[in-house]
Amino acid sequence: MIDNLPKGWINSTLGAICSKPQYGWTSKASHSGTLRYVGTTDISNGKINWEKVPFCSKIPDDIKKYKIQKDDILVSRAGSVGVSYRIKKVPFDAVFASYLIRFTPFKGIEPRYIEYYLKSDEYWKSISDFTAGIAIPNVNASKLSQLKIPLVPFKEQRRIVAKLEKILQKVDACKERLDKIPTILKRFRQSVLASACSGQLTEDWRERNPHAKCIEIKNQTTVLTNGLMDIPQTWRWVNLPKTGEMSRGKSRHRPRNAPFLFGGPYPFIQTGDISQSGGRITAHKQTYSEAGLRQSRLWPIKTVCITIAANIAESALLTYPACFPDSVVGIIPDEAVSFPEYLEFFIRTAKSDLSTFAPATAQKNINIKILSDVLIPLPPLFEQHEIVRRIEALFKIADQIEERYIIARTYVDKLTQSILAKAFRGELVPQDPNDEPAAELLKWVREEKDRQAKKREKS
Repeated sequence: MIDNLPKGWINSTLGAICSKPQYGWTSKASHSGTLRYVGTTDISNGKINWEKVPFCSKIPDDIKKYKIQKDDILVSRAGSVGVSYRIKKVPFDAVFASYLIRFTPFKGIEPRYIEYYLKSDEYWKSISDFTAGIAIPNVNASKLSQLKIPLVPFKEQRRIVAKLEKILQKVDACKERLDKIPTILKRFRQSVLASACSGQLTEDWRERNPHAKCIEIKNQTTVLTNGLMDIPQTWRWVNLPKTGEMSRGKSRHRPRNAPFLFGGPYPFIQTGDISQSGGRITAHKQTYSEAGLRQSRLWPIKTVCITIAANIAESALLTYPACFPDSVVGIIPDEAVSFPEYLEFFIRTAKSDLSTFAPATAQKNINIKILSDVLIPLPPLFEQHEIVRRIEALFKIADQIEERYIIARTYVDKLTQSILAKAFRGELVPQDPNDEPAAELLKWVREEKDRQAKKREKS
């Protein structure tokens, strides 16, 4: 309930200004049919993609009872509890599912006004109160009917809606522009890595350092470069195992999840830790005991970790000694040949290619043989250092932009709620003393409700 309402406003309830709430039809979704079947998942993203709405496998005897109409308000009572959607158009005959509750605003109540209120923090606070202490959160029609909502004179409802639509359209446009930034930054980082591993990033460095030469690799077989990208003359194509010691992680004991293996002082890195690390492992969720270490191996700092199962070809450097299972391949770089950071950056550029070798099975994986056949463009060692320095400098700029994006996105999200709060405190548009008070509107709505009830009794 909102205190200190503006003159002419009153506190009401959702049930008082809408027709009796109705649960949807119980059926199963189908890939084909004649009648669409709108469920919670169809409304949870804020828009209904009618082309993707499934069909209803069981047609209700009384289709009219469940048929969706324009300006119906659907609220999820389980799953995404409280999520709502106002029907803006109905391009197909459709009914709504049983996990949704329908409210239909009475004449004199602007449906868009209710729609906006059901997006406000005040509404979400009420929903949270309704579901508090329930093991499986849900809300029923009776509780939703009791939901408090400030009732505003009809003309003021229209003014509020018009103002909200104008302002929030600009906010949404701002969100849309902001949300392009992560994709732009991702492409920027990919472009930097591609440029680095092709030699373009340090082209000027080579001009100033013409005597830098790549170290000769012992026992490196002749590499067929047909189909490979061109690299500078001072670089070499080298098989990945030639850059250092490469082998799979060890987790010999079966079952692998035996409790006595865990809970000790030795960090145990898993594929998820690598995929979430951003390229540098600084945290872990599991540890090995002394028994766990005995059946595994402690890998040194700056080992390049590459996942070969689950998250395919994710890579990261260890920033502290750690163990990892055989779903991870480790490379201990020979630092006379390859700089660890350069090696890890290259694996990122090869990730999509390596992923294509994963079989189309439920548990995707590659193997160490596939990694052994990977060729890496290897610059002179000093140039590798320079490449890493430049990549890290450019990535730092991207990280700073990303931090600003997150701050801006948070601000814009708060801005939406701030605007809605002002609207439902009566601070967004001016009040007009000539508007009929909301109390009179509510009285008329009650009379209309009674008339409809009597009409149903007669029929």
